[in-house]
Amino acid sequence: PPVLAPLVAEIYGPDADGRQRWAKAVRAELERTPGVVDVDDSGIGPAPRLVVQVDRRKAALLGVSQAAITETVRAALSGADATYLHDDRKYPAAAWLQLPAERQGELDTLLQLQVRGADGQLAPIRELVDVTTTGREAPVYHKDLLPVSFVTGDVAGKVDSPLYGMFAARTRIAALGGLDEYFVSQPDDPYRGYAIKWDGEWKITYETFRDMGVTYACGLVLIYLLVVAHFRSYLVPLIIMAPIPLTVVGVMPGHALLGAEYTATSMIGMIALAGIIVRNSILLVDFVQRELAEGMALKEAVVRSAATRAQPILLTGLAAVLGALFILDDPIFNGLAISLIFGISVSTLLTLVVIPILYFLAVRRAAS
Repeated sequence: PPVLAPLVAEIYGPDADGRQRWAKAVRAELERTPGVVDVDDSGIGPAPRLVVQVDRRKAALLGVSQAAITETVRAALSGADATYLHDDRKYPAAAWLQLPAERQGELDTLLQLQVRGADGQLAPIRELVDVTTTGREAPVYHKDLLPVSFVTGDVAGKVDSPLYGMFAARTRIAALGGLDEYFVSQPDDPYRGYAIKWDGEWKITYETFRDMGVTYACGLVLIYLLVVAHFRSYLVPLIIMAPIPLTVVGVMPGHALLGAEYTATSMIGMIALAGIIVRNSILLVDFVQRELAEGMALKEAVVRSAATRAQPILLTGLAAVLGALFILDDPIFNGLAISLIFGISVSTLLTLVVIPILYFLAVRRAAS
């Protein structure tokens, strides 16, 4: 769904003036945060408002109706057909009356217009109305039926993710005190105290990683069930899937080494790595079980599996790394490329060591 701005702070509270005061304070802190630009809030500055109200007593004394005054002002601003001109044409032509555009914004010009009373006497509108000056009412915004004030902003510079600007600003805002903070849901009781809820790109990022995290977990469960069905064991799939956490050892340092941000495509790369690593582990475990079935000793079978399967595993890993190099400079999919390159490089090497050792220890303990 679209968002109001990349960086949005929603201010909730029981009083409109209080919400606006907190919005100004939050805006000031955002403006002081390095990298945060285009800061604004939903409040408006004080603006005068002229109210022209008909004095019904004076209008009644002159026999002028309120509708006549309103129609005269409307005709001056929007125009009206005063009469129709009849000539040789089939249809009469309308005589359109309207003030010039440059005069429509002058209140004195409007008040000089005249209306006709019951006795036919013309009277200027100035004598029939009262003009008062008030302040323009500020708009009241609502979200999910709750009154709210918005503070918006964007980020610019080396770091382009709004999350970094948000977390840098929240430290400053927390120092103000008296403002509860929410990230996912709205305040539980917004009519008791003041609170800030972060929205914008943060909401999209949270929902994206939440959904992909659930997908990742479901994928791991399905992989486990498939491997259980193949090996008919509940322990062997755990050994095979043990290297999956090792992808973090390559993915996170890889992003830090290249100075890249961990994005949604990076998460997609980690999900893809789970399947790649499990495939390598299955090759090793399947080889060991075949050698054991032929009567080979456990230690020799484990060592031989790593030595025999190392070349095809390294070659397939190298092919995947080379393919990811072509999207390394892509502004969107570079996170995917970094996850694949560093995740496959590190986890493949560790898989050749971790899987044989874990399988050897598990089988030896079961035998003893």
